[in-house]
Amino acid sequence: MRIVEGLLVELDAEIANTRKTLERVPNKPDFVPHAKSAPLGRLAAHVAQLPEFGLTVLDTPQLDFSTGSFKPLQFESAAQLVKAFEEGAARLRSTLASLADESWQENWKLLYKGTSLFDGPRFLAYRQMFLNHLVHHRAQLGVYLRLNGVAVPAIYGPSADESWG
Repeated sequence: MRIVEGLLVELDAEIANTRKTLERVPNKPDFVPHAKSAPLGRLAAHVAQLPEFGLTVLDTPQLDFSTGSFKPLQFESAAQLVKAFEEGAARLRSTLASLADESWQENWKLLYKGTSLFDGPRFLAYRQMFLNHLVHHRAQLGVYLRLNGVAVPAIYGPSADESWG
């Protein structure tokens, strides 16, 4: 079995779970639950854009944040976030499906002005820097939904608002 076969199943599940969360983002982009928290619009847009980062991990040897041309997505609506997410996820899934097993052991680096933030196998970069990152911020969005009276979707099991299945 190729490595990507299991990863595609996992990615498909996380895409579906993230879509369910993004679809519910209220039109309150300036909402912040705490002074140290990111505004809802910025957090939700970040989640919607994360597949682009996953794609970068898969098809480049490194990324230096200080030299990139990354342009943060600006919040307009839940529908806009879902559209951006779906487009990025489709490109990511296609690239993932075509990745050769030996590519997972290649080194990948994340830098900022030449300072190493991550340096390790592409597999670890994909899992930690992209997939775990996506799950982490999606969970944060769940808290923002709760605080705004929006039903939190069932993700890995029932939520207080939704049964599973």
